[in-house]
Amino acid sequence: MIDPEAAKSIIAKRVAKELKDGQLVNLGIGLPTLAANYVVPGVNVIFQSENGLINMGPEAEKGREDPCITNAGGLSVTLLPGGAYFDSSMSFALIRGGHVDVTVLGTLEVDQEGNIANWIIPGKLVPGMGGAMDLLCGAKKVIVATTHTAKGKPKILKKCTLPLSAAHEVNLIITELAVMEVTEKGLVLLEIHPETSVEEVRSLTDADLIVKEPVRIMEL
Repeated sequence: MIDPEAAKSIIAKRVAKELKDGQLVNLGIGLPTLAANYVVPGVNVIFQSENGLINMGPEAEKGREDPCITNAGGLSVTLLPGGAYFDSSMSFALIRGGHVDVTVLGTLEVDQEGNIANWIIPGKLVPGMGGAMDLLCGAKKVIVATTHTAKGKPKILKKCTLPLSAAHEVNLIITELAVMEVTEKGLVLLEIHPETSVEEVRSLTDADLIVKEPVRIMEL
């Protein structure tokens, strides 16, 4: 198995390769935000934060944080030239209006039908769903960035067991081991990490995988 910290970097780097020049992109809290560190040189992506930032820059340097400029996760960030802040109504007008090209979100569970459960484990206290539902239904493309398993248990399932954030909205799933596309026929295995195999990916995945040989190797 791949070291958990290394896994995050692998996932973030592969996610970044999906981002195209000129796209408006929303990065979810946690692992997805790391993708901003690996955008391909020459590709200009506009990052939006659902709490009301557009053209968001990297994390603020220590000692130069501005408490008024944070992302949706409360992390101090920067604003690039041409960027702006605005209220939540404007931010969610962008999201609900279909102006976000890509959203990258983490998850608790995701399944072969494109269903996603990423906001609550029953019995645990959480502040609320946040913008997950809006982003999943409003963005043109939904990428799930997640470790392949959690404490050894598969996160990519035949059917989600936790309360859903949205149904049939996920387009692409990227883990440290594989890249999978949700299609009408099912979950297609597109790529695998160079240090794994199709057999290992199958053994760590509850979902049924459609494998079209030869499976590509991830470029990292």
